Amino acid sequence: MSEANHKDQFEITLAVAPELHGLRLDVFLAQQITAYSRGLLQAWVRDGHVQIDGKNASKPREKVCVGQSVHILAPLQKTIKALAQPIELHIVHEDPQLLVVNKPAGLVVHPGNGNPDQTLMNALLYHCPTLSNLPRAGIIHRLDKQTSGLMVVPKTLEAHNTLCQQIQNRTVERHYYALVRGTMIAGKTVDAPIARHPQLRTHMAVVSSGRSAISHFRIHERFAHHTLLTCKLETGRTHQIRVHCQWMKHPIVGDPVYNRRFMPHKGAAHALIDALAGFKRQALHAYELAFHHPKDDQWVTFSAPMPADLQTLLDIVRRFDPAQQN
Repeated sequence: MSEANHKDQFEITLAVAPELHGLRLDVFLAQQITAYSRGLLQAWVRDGHVQIDGKNASKPREKVCVGQSVHILAPLQKTIKALAQPIELHIVHEDPQLLVVNKPAGLVVHPGNGNPDQTLMNALLYHCPTLSNLPRAGIIHRLDKQTSGLMVVPKTLEAHNTLCQQIQNRTVERHYYALVRGTMIAGKTVDAPIARHPQLRTHMAVVSSGRSAISHFRIHERFAHHTLLTCKLETGRTHQIRVHCQWMKHPIVGDPVYNRRFMPHKGAAHALIDALAGFKRQALHAYELAFHHPKDDQWVTFSAPMPADLQTLLDIVRRFDPAQQN
């Protein structure tokens, strides 16, 4: 292996060892280069930045063979088309290496179909213009639009590489609150692979051929007909907590995709019915984030309080759906 890092490009040559023969190219690259996401590596292949034995690789799913030489020469400075926009950021922590932000519900993380601007990326580029030098403006993980809570954003290439590697190695700890339907008796760990839903292509689902997805659920507070869970993610698949809660038959309150039918329990108070029916987002909040700081490898932990809308809903649930006393 030979490697050279320059200010605006990444270059590396990898030899395919016998034990890696037959792997998909993107899988091979993800195993060898843990500092970058598999999605970015796939983009490099599609954009013509990856060669196998001197010829441009055709597709991420192309197979590699023992003895082949895989060469990457890819730009690190992504062309950020997003505009810098003065959008309020809830900054929990900032230092020269990184930002930790508390994303509110309703804010999209990065531009896409139907959301060309007014995203977290636009806000970040306004607050820190040098983020345009990093892939995806430093966004290395995401939260769904209607999920609130903590995200870490590296500000330098070194911090980006270190934090990406921690995510790949599953050493970044992410904790969530989730208010779900039904009363759970005990916590559990769900190890169930996730992929695109076979019929509903905009949804995710537990699929045997999907990518590994592991979520740890613990009971934080139990009510008569609902449960407030704490969730710790071991992997970070799209909609992971939402899909696993639905798969457990305890969908998240307010989830517009995985809990579409609102059915109040028999005898529910009108105030509780109104509160539950009026909560138009998934009751999910990323309240804690912990990782090794890129500067000195010290373990750091950040927290964000329950947002006002979810706190109000919980207060109503506690009042009108109290757990039965033993």
